[in-house]
Amino acid sequence: MSNVPVIVGLTGGIASGKSTVSKMLRELGVHVIDADVVAREVVAPGSPGLDAIREAFGDGVFAVDGALDRAALGAIVFSDPEARARLNAITHLSLIHI
Repeated sequence: MSNVPVIVGLTGGIASGKSTVSKMLRELGVHVIDADVVAREVVAPGSPGLDAIREAFGDGVFAVDGALDRAALGAIVFSDPEARARLNAITHLSLIHI
C-alpha cells in the first residue's frame, strides 16, 4: 500500500450535496478543506484582506455595519475582468495571513 496522499476535489452546483459529502468524509476521518470557508476567512472583519478590499474598491462595497457587502462587490467584479483580477489577487495574497 502506498503512503502517497490522495487529494480529491469535490465540486458541484448549488444544492448538489457537496456539504453532505464533505460531512460524510469528515466522519470517516478525512481532512476536508472547504474553499467557501477559506474565502470568508481571508476577508473576515479585522483581516488584512478586508482592509485591502476597502482600499481597492472603496466604502461602497461595505454595509452600514462595516460588513462586506458581497452583492455590491460581486456586481463590480463580475462585470469588470480587471476588478475581478484585483479581487483575486487580494484574496490569494491574503491566504498567507490565515
